[in-house]
Amino acid sequence: MTAPDLTDPETLRERALAALTTARDRTALLTSCVEDPDLTAQHSPLMSPLVWDLAHIGNQEEMWLLREVAGRDAMRPEIDGLYDAFEHPRAERPSLPLLPPDEARRYAAEVRGRALDVLEGTRFRGTPLTEAGFAFGMIAQHEQQHDETMLITHQLRKGPAALTAPDPTPAPPFTGPAEVLVPGGPFTMGTSAEPWALDNERPAHRRLVPPFFIDTTPVTNAAYQAFIADGGYGDPRWWDPDGWTHIRTHSIEAPLFWRRDGGQWLRRRFGVTEVVPPDEPVLHVSWYEADAYARWAGRRLPTETEWEKAARHDPAADRSTRYPWGDADPTPEHANLGQRHLRPAPAGSYPAGESPLGVRQLIGDVWEWTASDFLPYPGFTAFPYKEYSEVFFGPEHKVLRGGSFAVDAVACRGTFRNWDYPIRRQIFSGFRTARDAAAETA
Repeated sequence: MTAPDLTDPETLRERALAALTTARDRTALLTSCVEDPDLTAQHSPLMSPLVWDLAHIGNQEEMWLLREVAGRDAMRPEIDGLYDAFEHPRAERPSLPLLPPDEARRYAAEVRGRALDVLEGTRFRGTPLTEAGFAFGMIAQHEQQHDETMLITHQLRKGPAALTAPDPTPAPPFTGPAEVLVPGGPFTMGTSAEPWALDNERPAHRRLVPPFFIDTTPVTNAAYQAFIADGGYGDPRWWDPDGWTHIRTHSIEAPLFWRRDGGQWLRRRFGVTEVVPPDEPVLHVSWYEADAYARWAGRRLPTETEWEKAARHDPAADRSTRYPWGDADPTPEHANLGQRHLRPAPAGSYPAGESPLGVRQLIGDVWEWTASDFLPYPGFTAFPYKEYSEVFFGPEHKVLRGGSFAVDAVACRGTFRNWDYPIRRQIFSGFRTARDAAAETA
């Protein structure tokens, strides 16, 4: 399988159009399945009202595709400040004079119509923003990232289910090895060639990685329940000191949305209460919880470098691929992406998506916490604005990798980096563990 040809202008145009259309269709679904009061309400102080996301999507598209790429005048400059994510924290956005739902829809639709005219006439060269259609890819990724954010809001929303989707296709129980040895040695991390890669994924650079073992699949609900049953939430030995303080202060005793009912665990998932499925990857855990489980299991979280080597390094060819399975774009056989389902697939699913070393589900299903702080790569250059990545660098944020069922393929690849505070649990986050292998392979 090969990568798509992104040098042909018509291929780029079709690819950009498809990405923008897919994102807008998803936005429409997420904002049409509930009544207007649910769009304007704030369902959690951690999240914006859905109507803010809707107009913010249109505002960012106008800024970058109409103003920056096409050089057009602002359509509605008076609303720029309302939809500046850095000017207003999420908790105060409901009090702003936001566009009401119908007006937000009309604004986003008008912007999109004009943006498609710009796309039709773009030559895909001449400036960094237009080279290989970067600005169009950036906007498609931005919208999909907000679609994921809106899906998180739907999960936090109280009330009956508003979204439906088929479950993943049942897979035979996974009977493969519990862990995989990733040989030591150098590999190429990051990218300088992926046209729509964002600034924090760049540039490509060599990293030397000692040998290590990594879980073949993400940690499951059943495995995590064993940690709970063994008193994991009550034993400070397993917890980072800040994490221990956090879980005690907030009386956290299980993943978010879980509750015990007699002898079983139940969870709430998009308005439906169900028994926690034992074979699915655990979901809605913080970095502190993932780190504590790993210590309890006698293991650790993989570093970001280890995760990427497990996901991208092809030892036979001695090169880094775009995805674990190679360079071709994802298909439904490779990974659980794009909100096709509203849950992770059972651990061990998607054999077509495994890495050359046999590691599964590195892309899709659940975001995976790593041990690493979010830091720039050597030679990092902020583009097209420093607020995308640069202002977040530092030990306050931990890196997540791999995407989830809520992530579209346009915003998910082997080099894609996500980040969040270590206390965050509303995100679609899970993890896998690792351990050193130097002693066994020396």
